[in-house]
Amino acid sequence: MSRRILPYGDHALLVELDELDAVLALFRGLDATRPSGVVELVPAARTVAVVVDPRILSLSTARGWIERSEPLDANDVEEREVVLDVRYDGEDLAEVARLTGLTERDVVAFHAGTPWRVAFGGFAPGFAYLVGDGATLDVPRRETTRTAVPSGSVGLAGVFSGVYPRSSPGGWQLIGRTDAALWDETADPPALLSPGTVVRFREVR
Repeated sequence: MSRRILPYGDHALLVELDELDAVLALFRGLDATRPSGVVELVPAARTVAVVVDPRILSLSTARGWIERSEPLDANDVEEREVVLDVRYDGEDLAEVARLTGLTERDVVAFHAGTPWRVAFGGFAPGFAYLVGDGATLDVPRRETTRTAVPSGSVGLAGVFSGVYPRSSPGGWQLIGRTDAALWDETADPPALLSPGTVVRFREVR
């Protein structure tokens, strides 16, 4: 696994990797061995940002730790799991079935039967990009973005699944909806879904 470590301001380093799987494996390795002074680890599609408190951990020491860190497989760490109850009645369920060549019930069974994992967050506070373990549905975004997607909408875009934490514009294919609170500013942490968390969708009627 190749990694390129770059300066990222005065208090952080940015690790560039080749692919998302490498990001997830390195994130697990860093999270399992993080030394005192590492304030935050922020994975993205091809990078991991390492934010430090320079009063405790210098950037040069952090760089050495990153260089020595080994990637970890998901089976090597104990992962937090969250179950989300979903009503699979989304406006785009029939379109997703058409695009994938499946029936609507097959789409629901696949989505609810797949263990998903939070790869990284973005787009809006509490929004998590979820990747499936193994085979996954791969559907394009909608050609026309909706001006308002209801809070709790469960969607698909490319190989990712996600849940809208609040009403906002969006172009993901909507297949269902959950009542779970994805973002709560009074909670610690405020986001229900953090990187590495396993998410299981449970169908309710």
